[in-house]
Amino acid sequence: MASVYTETPTSGNTTPVGTRTAAPPVAVVSASERAYRQLRDEILDGVLAPGAGLLEVEQSDRIGVSRTPLRAAIARLIADGLVAGRAGRGFMVTEMSVDSIHELYELRRALEEHAARIAATRRDPHVFLELRDQFRTAPELLLLGEAGLHRYYELIDDFDDALDAAVGNPFLVTALANVRTHLARIRRLARHNPARLRAAAAEHLLIIEAIVAGDTSLAAHATHVHLHQSLSNVLAALEANPAAQAD
Repeated sequence: MASVYTETPTSGNTTPVGTRTAAPPVAVVSASERAYRQLRDEILDGVLAPGAGLLEVEQSDRIGVSRTPLRAAIARLIADGLVAGRAGRGFMVTEMSVDSIHELYELRRALEEHAARIAATRRDPHVFLELRDQFRTAPELLLLGEAGLHRYYELIDDFDDALDAAVGNPFLVTALANVRTHLARIRRLARHNPARLRAAAAEHLLIIEAIVAGDTSLAAHATHVHLHQSLSNVLAALEANPAAQAD
């Protein structure tokens, strides 16, 4: 669906009598929503680095919105845990410290291992069988440069969506979504580590096979191993490049 940006709602167009095919509806994106999406994407992609300052006047001019919708966007980012107030004036992108990464993974273990157990009992096997076949192509995808890498991360998203659907618990799904928001910032550390990405694909494959088999203990254990390996890789990357915490 196409999107347009406006600071105020606009009236809809009328469709002429006799028109055979109506034009598709146009989504109206508010100024605050546009500012939120842009800032959130820039934070998750690392364009706005941890610790980066966010001054209202500067950001409103850069994004092209007034200060009122910008404040609304920043309030949402604060609720997401991506932005915090800064002593003195303005706001800043929250830091990504070793301690905060450990805390995030503590929560991931609690949520994702439990979600895997539930999925193994409630899953649609056909959905996960299709995912299994797709993940078996991951090693080849990772040889295709950025296009293959993009498709690989789409597979990860597909797995997350299938897991959420199988769990069927809106409270757990919401908690998982919040964790994944912060995980996106950490994921950049492994983006150009092909060996780790291949290993992660194999770990996801084992989780999927356990869910297909309905083996709750194996699904949780495979998830535990995957998270352990993921955390170890992140910490190793930070140790090799301490500046990455502020990149």
